[in-house]
Amino acid sequence: MQVLARLLLGATGAVAVTLLLGLVAILAAQIVLRDIFLAPIVGLEEVTRMLMILMVWIAYPLVVSAGENIVMAELKAGLPARLRHASDLLIGLACTAAALIMVWATWEALAANPRNMTPTLRIPFWIYLAAAAFGFAGAAFLHLRRLRRGQDGGSVVL
Repeated sequence: MQVLARLLLGATGAVAVTLLLGLVAILAAQIVLRDIFLAPIVGLEEVTRMLMILMVWIAYPLVVSAGENIVMAELKAGLPARLRHASDLLIGLACTAAALIMVWATWEALAANPRNMTPTLRIPFWIYLAAAAFGFAGAAFLHLRRLRRGQDGGSVVL
């Protein structure tokens, strides 16, 4: 399980960084082409939107792994140890179940709309839905993995 988690996080991080670099490069190119050469490329906004959406969904397992989910650390810290452990277990199971429900929902949406595309560049919606399903499946796996170790206090910095 440890090797699989390391592989998942390494690949996810590499893809997320690549998407971020592509996003920055496309935005920079569009600004230069539009403002300096007065020749914007039609559809680059749609590609930018796609890269941003893909980056968010694909990077979601990294958030889970880092323990940076939104938590109520102050409330949990005030609980007795046994209640804190029980709440960690309940939170982990609920997060895993919610992520798995989202995987199912994205695949159902994909099955119901397999031919939908974006209006300008005709990018298939299955790309977005597959990225969301991947992100939620990775998050579910990492939530299950964290159940063995217990949830940490998380970040209280906003």
